Amino acid sequence: MPATQLDLRGLAAVQPPSRRHVASVVDGADEVHVLGPVPALSAVLTRLWRTERLPGVPVAWTPAEDAASTGLAHALGVGTGTDRELPLVRDDHGGVLLHAGRVTAAGEQRRVLERRFGAQAYCDDDRVADGEISRIDARPDWTAVDRLSVAVVRLPLRPVRRATGRALQIACAPAQVVRDGVPFDREVTKWTWYADDRVRWRLRP
Repeated sequence: MPATQLDLRGLAAVQPPSRRHVASVVDGADEVHVLGPVPALSAVLTRLWRTERLPGVPVAWTPAEDAASTGLAHALGVGTGTDRELPLVRDDHGGVLLHAGRVTAAGEQRRVLERRFGAQAYCDDDRVADGEISRIDARPDWTAVDRLSVAVVRLPLRPVRRATGRALQIACAPAQVVRDGVPFDREVTKWTWYADDRVRWRLRP
């Protein structure tokens, strides 16, 4: 039986698809072929995870041409090899992270140096932030299993604090989170990304 196709090529790289539309296409599908940017693939995997259908439903992806999509496709080896099960990075707000996440100060400060916020953050047992910072970046490490790469920027043009681990936990002043280019819909004071070793998803080339 051919894969059920979800064509979201018209979706902007910073725009999440309609959850209702994704559910209407994905629910009941035995295999899904996603066409579009990273948020499209993320939405499908989120729906499959929430309905407890991972890794049973394989997912193929034809990426869009934006930088995030081409970068992730290269990291995943899209279009090469055979079916393989991959780890899934989740967060404590019900989403997944495939390419890049960022936490910055909430609000619209005008000057770059003003865009700082108080935060304490741990990558596993390693305290990577404790005080005023500019941002925290997190990425799934697709060269390893169940691993995140973390970078903490205290000030622009200053050395970056880097770490790798299974989880990143943040407690902070009000902050804005961006998941795979899509801003979270409200400010947060706590956030966790973690590689869930209980969950895998199946990529079909």
